[in-house]
Amino acid sequence: MSEPEQYAVIMAGGRGERFWPMSTSKRPKQLLDLVGDKPLIAESVERVKAVIPPERVFVITNQDLVAATCDALPDLPVENIIGEPMGRDTAAAVALGCALVEAKSPHAVFAVMTADHVMGDLPVFERTLQDAMLFASREDVLITMGITPTHPDTGFGYIRVAEKRDVPGESTFFDVKKFEEKPDLSRARSFVKSGECYWNSGMFIWSVASVREALVKFCPPLTRMMDVVMPTIGTEAFDRVLRKEYENLSKISVDYALMEKADNIVMAVGEFKWDDVGSWPAIVNHFEQDEQQNTRIGTTELLNSSGNIVYSRDRLTACLGVEDLIVVQAEGVTLVCAKDQAQNIKQLVKALHERGDCSDVL
Repeated sequence: MSEPEQYAVIMAGGRGERFWPMSTSKRPKQLLDLVGDKPLIAESVERVKAVIPPERVFVITNQDLVAATCDALPDLPVENIIGEPMGRDTAAAVALGCALVEAKSPHAVFAVMTADHVMGDLPVFERTLQDAMLFASREDVLITMGITPTHPDTGFGYIRVAEKRDVPGESTFFDVKKFEEKPDLSRARSFVKSGECYWNSGMFIWSVASVREALVKFCPPLTRMMDVVMPTIGTEAFDRVLRKEYENLSKISVDYALMEKADNIVMAVGEFKWDDVGSWPAIVNHFEQDEQQNTRIGTTELLNSSGNIVYSRDRLTACLGVEDLIVVQAEGVTLVCAKDQAQNIKQLVKALHERGDCSDVL
């Protein structure tokens, strides 16, 4: 008996507001070459191609970003790039992805990933992904991928594991005991010290049958949406039917909808380098720093300054006598922000929206 077909669903619907002003609603961070020479979404498709060919990769984005996403992914079939009519969080995107895969191959297994991850040690990632897909094809499990933590980090959620599973292959799997919310520094230190906690990567691997069964049990409105939408996939009615169904859905993440409720959760250990590039401070991990621990990208000049992140590709930005700032020159906008306020850039963008006169830079 041949193994089930393998697919990937990449969620690329975020607005990346914490990377404003470089990331905007018309060109969010997944379409930018933030830390490499390709857009993040292109890197996401590229890294799975050894396991999953492009014709079996679906990208779920916002409806108004479909054209730009197609431009960023010329090797992907246009029909594999799907636009959500409105944001309904990750559980809806997972259910839609499941419907897309099921319509092609009802017995398939598929991975769910996001478009803003940066990874290293690609052969290790490929091996872990392949081992997880084989495991998911043979057992009724919902697999999440946990990353071995290198330090206490308050920006990630954690996965606490229980017993090790006996699974063929080189990768390591554990039963999941509990999902932990993003901790404060003290709890993060205790998580890492315990040896039983891993960073929650937000990547999942499962069979169509297993995730559908879980959705039926815990999120019936999502399975209803799947059943109504599936017959319209590939037809002119698809967008209209999808909009009507999405209007009736509540916003809920896949973590709350499924992963914290199901009792067949298994974690694959990711021993590869991984980073969820969530805000400006995260790029420090991907660029060299000068002797004063400044991260400088583009045309910059810094004097008597330390610990800053300065991003200015289009014009010169100079800093004198400043510390621990984020300074960004992009899209005709200059942002100056204390590093410890980086998570609040999203609130700044919200305030600018409320002003009503900044839409051209948001």
